[in-house]
Amino acid sequence: MKAKLLTSLLLILICGTSFAQSASPSADAVLNQAYAQAAKENKKVILIFHASWCGWCKKMTASLNDPACKKMFDDHYVTAYLDVEERKGQENLNTPGGIEVLKKYTTEESGLPFWLILDAKGTKLADSQMKPDGATTAKPEDNVGCPASEKEVTYFTSVLKATSTLTDDDLAIIHKRFLLNQPPPQPAKASTN
Repeated sequence: MKAKLLTSLLLILICGTSFAQSASPSADAVLNQAYAQAAKENKKVILIFHASWCGWCKKMTASLNDPACKKMFDDHYVTAYLDVEERKGQENLNTPGGIEVLKKYTTEESGLPFWLILDAKGTKLADSQMKPDGATTAKPEDNVGCPASEKEVTYFTSVLKATSTLTDDDLAIIHKRFLLNQPPPQPAKASTN
């Protein structure tokens, strides 16, 4: 009887420990860690909202981590990610409190990835919403997400220039890398005449 009781208690302890280890840190914990690191290292924070199913989110992460420009980002920014808008059955991947942070800065209709540049105190310096010329507010469709087109990449590098000390040469390398995210051109459809 004692052996069964001890075995049961051990199983409960193991299950509880592995659940605690797999739980995602809260949005507040992720942000506080990023702000503390940014303050200590005199950097800005790039906060990226993304989801596991999002192909453009994966392209954004791959671009930031590309060896051609990773050091440039690491030298000027602390990159933090909040998982939001996961699909049904994958909700456990969402960062607790992440959607509330997203709603603070935009609507869920803006799409993913959605990114912000923040200072070490959490003040928003820029975001991924490229407002049309003369507009004072952005619409959901103004989110550049993972920059890919010439216009989007130019906007992104202008944000980087305004929020860091990246050189023009650095920005040119980043610009070139992000242009690689453009979808390949589609072949023209053959005429059926």
